[in-house]
Amino acid sequence: MRARLVVFAILGLTLLPTLVSVAQVAGRGDHWSTARRDSAGLAPDPATTQEAVLQVYGARTWGWRGALAIHTWIAVKPEGATQYERHEVIGWRARRGLPALASHYGIPDAYWFGAEPQLLRDIRGEAATAAIARLRAAIEAYPWKDDYVTWPGPNSNSFVAWVAREAGLDVNLPPTAIGKDFTGAAIVTSPPGGNGLQISLFGLAGLILGLEEGIEINLLGLSFGIDLSGPSLRLPALGRLGF
Repeated sequence: MRARLVVFAILGLTLLPTLVSVAQVAGRGDHWSTARRDSAGLAPDPATTQEAVLQVYGARTWGWRGALAIHTWIAVKPEGATQYERHEVIGWRARRGLPALASHYGIPDAYWFGAEPQLLRDIRGEAATAAIARLRAAIEAYPWKDDYVTWPGPNSNSFVAWVAREAGLDVNLPPTAIGKDFTGAAIVTSPPGGNGLQISLFGLAGLILGLEEGIEINLLGLSFGIDLSGPSLRLPALGRLGF
């Protein structure tokens, strides 16, 4: 009886959030070529903002994968700069034989093919200037610049998680950032949120104990946990559910 209850609980925590998320994604009927890619109005205007800015964003991926996963990227504006740089890993670039890692000028908070972005981390001023310097070094050292694997990684979320660890950005990536748990051959490391411990078996299974993420279990890319900083539940498909 107990085994059945555990099975039903796991199915409920997996299938119900997925069905809700599928219904939400199904409402996006645009073709990718005509979907929104304009600013969501979350980033400060570089024309009137002198201070340095570093922000991390996430938005639902295009197509059916958006029911489960988000795409994440990093936008930076050094002090006095009049435009933003975007740093992200993009799958179609790898499929065309280009480096998956793209660093370019662009809209920092653009809709990701119709999906509204969510601000995951915001650093300003002197702290941002120091973080940008560490970020550049981390991007240079990123080991999978030419690689993209949807699951279990390395992908766009693996990139953001990796540089967040290396640069000390302390980013609390949601459970929907599938690929964040891919750490290559490193089985024991720190979580993207900074203080804590992460154990990962090539992104297929793992555990996070962190001040930012709380307690999170990863099984085949699906993450379940309790975020004590919110507090909130961490669920597959839906992400963080709570305060």
